[in-house]
Amino acid sequence: MALTRVNASTAISGTIAASSVANATVANISSLPASIPTGALTLLSTQTASSSASISFTSGIDSTYDSYVFKFIDIHPSVLNGRFSFNASIDGGSNYNVIKTTTSFRAYHAESDSETSLSYNTAQDLAQSTSDQQITPNLSNNNDGSASGYLQLFNPSSTTYVKHFISQTNSDNNAYSYESFIAGYCNTTSAINAITFKMNTGNIDDGIIKMYGVK
Repeated sequence: MALTRVNASTAISGTIAASSVANATVANISSLPASIPTGALTLLSTQTASSSASISFTSGIDSTYDSYVFKFIDIHPSVLNGRFSFNASIDGGSNYNVIKTTTSFRAYHAESDSETSLSYNTAQDLAQSTSDQQITPNLSNNNDGSASGYLQLFNPSSTTYVKHFISQTNSDNNAYSYESFIAGYCNTTSAINAITFKMNTGNIDDGIIKMYGVK
């Protein structure tokens, strides 16, 4: 259809056939965005577990980004009832023992639809502890059992404030779906520059962890 102007004060209406549109060229671009849009994820590192005692990120966590997101994809434990956990370091990974205070709640639903629950989980919170923070409940090590989710760490390079984090995961165990929510802060004003992930027992038999920077 040809474009039609009804009168001088109205907008042009109608459609343009695709065959009438010429290819754009670089020369026709008058300006580009000033920067990457806020909230954009930049993939910085990918690690794949293979009967790994731990997976650690000891580089790339610095003041370049306001926060860092770690995505877990099909984390599979080597032993039944292993719990996926993390800890932080202020010395490049020589020690993973940052003091943490955290809170935890979870929901679960049986495959048989026979049981549901939503409750605070005291077994996985910490109060001024240097222990690893568990971010999943017990995991199934069946062939099809795994956990997926994320951990986001905010402003790890700050030397003024404590370091907040939030985590959400979904996992399966004994024919139940578990949705776990963990949040808290690393109670240090030193910059955090390394993160490690492991099971509280056994190894990470399989799975992928990706680290992203967030603009």
